[in-house]
Amino acid sequence: MVNEVTEKVYAERFERVFDYIDQHLDELLDVEQLSRVANFSKFHFHRQFSIYAGIGVAAYVRTMRLRHASYRLVFRKDERIIDIAMDAGFENPESFSRAFKQSFGQSPSQFRKAPQWQPWNQQFRLPERTRSKNMEVNIVDFAETNVAVLEHRGPPELVNNSVMRFIDWRKSSGLSPVNSSRTFGLIYEDPASVEPEKFRFDICGEVKSEVPTNSQGVKSSLIPGGRCAVIRHHGPHENLGEKIYYLYREWLPASNEEVRDAHLFFHYLNLRSQVAEHELITDIYLPLK
Repeated sequence: MVNEVTEKVYAERFERVFDYIDQHLDELLDVEQLSRVANFSKFHFHRQFSIYAGIGVAAYVRTMRLRHASYRLVFRKDERIIDIAMDAGFENPESFSRAFKQSFGQSPSQFRKAPQWQPWNQQFRLPERTRSKNMEVNIVDFAETNVAVLEHRGPPELVNNSVMRFIDWRKSSGLSPVNSSRTFGLIYEDPASVEPEKFRFDICGEVKSEVPTNSQGVKSSLIPGGRCAVIRHHGPHENLGEKIYYLYREWLPASNEEVRDAHLFFHYLNLRSQVAEHELITDIYLPLK
């Protein structure tokens, strides 16, 4: 029992540390400062951090800065590479480029033009986060919504390539302006339980008219209306799974509710092109009878 309590306390402390790092990536982050956030001695913190994160403190901070820089390179193409490099804590674009290329084989400019997401995902895996208990779940009536949809079929690691194609369609068509139209994601199965080639995910943008034929392969569709359980997620989209598992494994059995014959979907209240990862907000909708 003592060990379980200790593990829980340690996990909660490192959750605070991970959150602090996410929110202060553009500031000085060292072991002494982070050990105070965790309320550990400097020596003990350094050892325990490596256990929880899988890498040392400096390597983790550097990885997270490169990760954030990666998204800015792809989703904010109006930003200069030199500004992204400086914000990531590098003294000049050359050192940033060397570190970036060393991480997964592409320079920042190459990644901006044609990102290779599979090696990127292998390099930038986030540490498993502690699952929160007693998450707030609300039941709402979701109105049927017409959407433009781009169907992603294939490895989850390549979803961002489809996202970029959908962004191109949004910009060229003007039919689903990102600032005035909701953005959704429709997921068909758990990526951990299906072969990568069979993974299915739909990228959707709200529309008011039919979608004409286009080179990006975007089509007209709709998200059916009905009762839904909704839970809010703050932070990287890669961690949505913890909330989804909570809905299915804990909330649903205790709620006496039944799922409807419709797929779980996400409503992205903001996007990586607009905010940093720790500021992302996503509502997860589980359709109910």
